[in-house]
Amino acid sequence: MNRSFKTLMGMRILGWGTALPEKVVTNHDLEQTLDTSDAWIVERSGIRERRIGDSTAELAIEAGRHALERADIDPASVDLLVLATTTPDQTVPATSAHVHDALGLGGGAFDLNAACSGFVYGLVVANSMLGAGNHRILVIGAETLSRITDWNDRNTAVLFGDGGGALLLESVGDEGQLLAWDLGIDGSARTCLKTEVGGKIEMDGREVFKRAVRAMVDSATRTIERAKIRPNEIALIVPHQANIRIIQAACDRLGIDRERAAIVLDRTGNTSSASIPLAFADAIDAGRLRDGDRVLLTGFGAGMTWGSALLRWQTPPSPNEREASTRQAGGSNG
Repeated sequence: MNRSFKTLMGMRILGWGTALPEKVVTNHDLEQTLDTSDAWIVERSGIRERRIGDSTAELAIEAGRHALERADIDPASVDLLVLATTTPDQTVPATSAHVHDALGLGGGAFDLNAACSGFVYGLVVANSMLGAGNHRILVIGAETLSRITDWNDRNTAVLFGDGGGALLLESVGDEGQLLAWDLGIDGSARTCLKTEVGGKIEMDGREVFKRAVRAMVDSATRTIERAKIRPNEIALIVPHQANIRIIQAACDRLGIDRERAAIVLDRTGNTSSASIPLAFADAIDAGRLRDGDRVLLTGFGAGMTWGSALLRWQTPPSPNEREASTRQAGGSNG
């Protein structure tokens, strides 16, 4: 079904931020405790090292603070926090309560769990909430997968890491930067990748690989078609950072040059809902985007969930430009 929900307001990106723990665990470190090798890990996943440490809240707070500082706005002017995570610090309350308090945000907050697709889910939800009347929303993806990783299982221990990434969004009185999106889930595949309460990650790697490529390609294709553009018009694809072979296969099937992919998994491993904002922020900081460029965010996760969002990049306005725009529109948000 082709879903197209129009609102009176759209979104624009004001700021971005990331957070990674200080502790680095390399493939050579894992060679000391597992029957594996750096060459084997790199060949099969593209991962060379990952970061381990901190709590989910700490990583979310750091990433969110960087986004707020980059945008130079009063945290109290943020109307909503959406925290995408599959590794909350506790069952109750939501980890977003800690993050909201630490950052001094206004409005409400909630956790969202769509596994590795969580950040795209959060972005789409935030866009809808901006259309419903919110002015500013902070979307964060943060994970501490090291807490649920079995470090004695060579098939999963080499894959996962911890990290956080954030985008600060603001409403605008037009279509905004989100041009099209697609979200979905196939619950029949929920046993392919799972963690029982109190347990560790269990994964059927071959089945996940097969389903992941198909899910990403199908979701991305629907999103591209809804935006009424061609794959070769996409300047940057920001895929979920799970496995370099999945990313390469998805790019090839979509007809998008591999060189246009944002890649950080060699340094971070799979950070679930944090992986897309980490890769997106890295590409922005590297100067890979120009105004008007189309950016495709796409991923898959346990569930099995999938999500894609097509953005039109626009350099964020300066504080003075925002103030002038607000005065012209008759607004009063700081």
